[in-house]
Amino acid sequence: MEITWDVHGHTMWDAWKGRGSFDVVERDDGFIDTFDGSSYLAEFDEWPEIERKAMGLVKGRVVDLGCGAGRVALHLHLQRKGFDVVGLDISPLALKVCRRRGLRKVKLGSVQDLRFPRNSFDTAILFGNNFGLLGTRVKAKRVLRRLHQTISQGGLILAETFDPYDTEDPVHLAYHRLNRKRGRLPGQIRMRVRYKQYTTPWFDWLLVSKFEMKTLVQRTGFKVTGSLDSDGPRYIGILQNT
Repeated sequence: MEITWDVHGHTMWDAWKGRGSFDVVERDDGFIDTFDGSSYLAEFDEWPEIERKAMGLVKGRVVDLGCGAGRVALHLHLQRKGFDVVGLDISPLALKVCRRRGLRKVKLGSVQDLRFPRNSFDTAILFGNNFGLLGTRVKAKRVLRRLHQTISQGGLILAETFDPYDTEDPVHLAYHRLNRKRGRLPGQIRMRVRYKQYTTPWFDWLLVSKFEMKTLVQRTGFKVTGSLDSDGPRYIGILQNT
């Protein structure tokens, strides 16, 4: 039976097949944006500069959380012989694309419900703004505590996000004010994604400043030891398991 909520999977499948695909992202205040599905297949030289730099920090056994079509996991698998990398995603169709593209190790599952043995990995990757998968303040701490058990001592999370405050757009600033009234972090987005006849349920996506990231990791077993910065709001937080 076709999975109608697997929007990203259908987007990636069509992009991999060479068909144009654009997700429509709808925020709960009515704001609409689009996302080009071909970016899920981007080659290394097309990645944001901070992601390319961050690859120099990757070590040991790796889990690519929210691996999508496998652009990061597949790069590690093909370019670094002997690199042990697992791609995790909630989308069955995305993992099918990963396998077709040559990624050997994939696992169906959610970042919110990690099921790996203790000390399974040395590096966890959250590229493509995937720190947002942690969802909310409460859920983020729960996920980070699970990752503390999953990642070896001294291991890293490379967590990419956008600083929500790096904007002068009145629509986004109004959304920040609405979130504050609702008791949410200003950068916590309630959203759903559409593609063709497919629609996800509403879900939370978390954007945080560097200060908020440092606050979220407190008492989770991790420490923010630095960041890789871009010219805009995008950055990668470097979280070490202490």
